[in-house]
Amino acid sequence: MSSFEIEGGHKLRGEIVPQGSKNEALQVLCAVLLTSEKVVISDVPNIRDVNHLIDMLRMLGVKVHQEVLATSESGRTFEFQADEVDLSVLETQEYLKKATELRGSIMTVGPLLARFGRAVMPQPGGDKIGRRRLDTHFDGMERLGAKVEYRRGGCILRAQRLEGTYMLLDEASVTGTANIVMAAVMASGVTTIMNAACDPYVYQLCHMLNSMGAKISGVGSNLLTIEGVSALTGCNHRLLPDMIEVGSFIGMAAMTQGDIVIRNANVKHLGLIPQVFRRLGVEIWQKEDDLYVPEQDHYEIERFMDGSIMTIADAPWPGFSPDLISIALVVAIQARGSVLIHQKMFESRLFFVDKLIDMGAQIILCDPHRATVIGLDHEYRLRGVRMASPDIRAGVALLIAALSATGTSHIDNIEQIDRGYQYIDQRLQKLGAMIRRIDS
Repeated sequence: MSSFEIEGGHKLRGEIVPQGSKNEALQVLCAVLLTSEKVVISDVPNIRDVNHLIDMLRMLGVKVHQEVLATSESGRTFEFQADEVDLSVLETQEYLKKATELRGSIMTVGPLLARFGRAVMPQPGGDKIGRRRLDTHFDGMERLGAKVEYRRGGCILRAQRLEGTYMLLDEASVTGTANIVMAAVMASGVTTIMNAACDPYVYQLCHMLNSMGAKISGVGSNLLTIEGVSALTGCNHRLLPDMIEVGSFIGMAAMTQGDIVIRNANVKHLGLIPQVFRRLGVEIWQKEDDLYVPEQDHYEIERFMDGSIMTIADAPWPGFSPDLISIALVVAIQARGSVLIHQKMFESRLFFVDKLIDMGAQIILCDPHRATVIGLDHEYRLRGVRMASPDIRAGVALLIAALSATGTSHIDNIEQIDRGYQYIDQRLQKLGAMIRRIDS
């Protein structure tokens, strides 16, 4: 198990380019299973979760070729061809173990059902941030005509033929929407999905599928209409910049009183992210597709128009991403003023605040979903401590706190951070961070 040693108190300065989107990658990589032709995907981040999924595709017989010369700051370029998929692998212990370790493995269900009529899904892993129900995925597959055989630890799905239908999703699940869309593109007839997730990840997936010959209309809205086709072709696809990384870099600049330019941020797909950090008092300038966070001695949390305390809450797109709630919370620690952080979607995501309190932060954990942060306004610095990363986003929030703290901090279990951020230590070193990876 590896750890980070961080000497805090150094202002980060310079330019950084976001990696390709992790959450988008976990969807579009599974879409290569929908065709026997070659699919080229660019800006694929070199992170543990994505590499894990690529290994799973290889196990299924997908030919994977990495174009090394095409590697960029944003990620790598891969060529995939799923012309010799071996379904017998699905029930091997090796494959089931791999699938159990990665929550994103559930995204193979839709493509496998659509093209081969069979999929196996063990209970997927992922961050331990509270209950993360999968009902939307399986309800959607059953509505399309799949038979789901539930068994302890997972399920088997079969379909001789998928039939288009109308469905109203019980929640605007991002992965649920994506999975159902991938199943529906090759179903017979027309599928209408109401209350579909309309975030950039689903937008990008639908754009990719349409370039492969799918017929999806309403892309970018919560009402998708899909006219099934008999086969899909290959395509070239480039991932969006990772908007969670963009928010993380904004937080790092604010907390270290640094000066950072975030290049190629694809601002039009960031939604409320810049606006929410501005509500926390962080100054953010935009020039074309770049964001600039200048050095600030102080930043002050806004209040609502009636003078009441600001509340930052997550919500389905176009609301504020739940993956950035941890980052917003840690940024508020050194703001002037107070804010209520409301994590609505996951009941265990705020439990990492005890580590921030140990560092000297003034935080009241009201309940599993809400925390009040009383800003220190840089009058008091956080102090370095030893801590462990509980999940990807909390891990980066702790890293941001450590970068701003007095003294040396150690973060254990950084494999969690590596699941979502490529070469994060090396990239931060280029910005002036004193961070060292210690491999045990």
